Amino acid sequence: MSDKMKNLIVRSITGVIFVAAVVTCFLRPEAMILLFALITGLTVWEYTGIVNNIENVTVNRFLATVAGVYLFFGVAGFCSGIVPSAVFIPYLLTVVYMFISELYTKAPNPINNWAYTMLSQMYIALPLSMLNVLAFRGTADGVVYTSLLPLSVFIFLWTNDTGAYLSGSLFGKHKLFPRVSPGKSWEGSIGGGILVIVVAALIGMYENSDMHAANAEVSLSVVQWIGMGLVVVFFGTWGDLVESLFKRTIGIKDSGNILPGHGGMLDRFDSSLMAIPAAVIYLYTLTLM
Repeated sequence: MSDKMKNLIVRSITGVIFVAAVVTCFLRPEAMILLFALITGLTVWEYTGIVNNIENVTVNRFLATVAGVYLFFGVAGFCSGIVPSAVFIPYLLTVVYMFISELYTKAPNPINNWAYTMLSQMYIALPLSMLNVLAFRGTADGVVYTSLLPLSVFIFLWTNDTGAYLSGSLFGKHKLFPRVSPGKSWEGSIGGGILVIVVAALIGMYENSDMHAANAEVSLSVVQWIGMGLVVVFFGTWGDLVESLFKRTIGIKDSGNILPGHGGMLDRFDSSLMAIPAAVIYLYTLTLM
């Protein structure tokens, strides 16, 4: 068996396990919170390990990781109505400490340390924490958990990746962003977007069908579902390109090797880091109309 075939098998097995784990975790709020808190911690830990290899950069990996996980749990507790907003006070104190501590480390470039430390929270911890905003919503009967909104973000991202790969392989000629990601094409992006529109429309029609409308988890029209799908496509693509720019700037190919055949945590969740906040803003905007 060739190395290419072995890599394809490993990649496929890892992908199936990954998708199964993510889909299954959304069935229960406790499972979703625990899994994505773990994902947040692993991703921040991976990121801080990468940036600590940069000259004159020293980020406190343990503190940044703990802070990121705490933020995820804090947002989950607040959105689910379990804890008050005071839960964020320890996190804010930790952020303040991260700044003050540089006064005593005698680092050659403390601004670098501040920047990369805060980036771990703004780029990774905060976006992943926003999954809880999608998962929990207030009703007249209190806060309820809905799996469809957060899960749909990943469904749209996976659909877009699949459509982009297939259409890009068949028709890709015009580079989308050659300076950052030479492998992406406009044809691939358009093909992925079209497939997402189809999937979003199917979800919307099912949610609004007569047999399901009474039990619908989310009150979005078909057009609004398509709009959300397109938002995820655009910002997911930007998220992918942002991580590519990050890796290219630092000079690495993959962010890690924790996921066989798929690279690291950042490689796997790069698109979602932009798509999740964008989905939250999109849904909030709909409430203002």
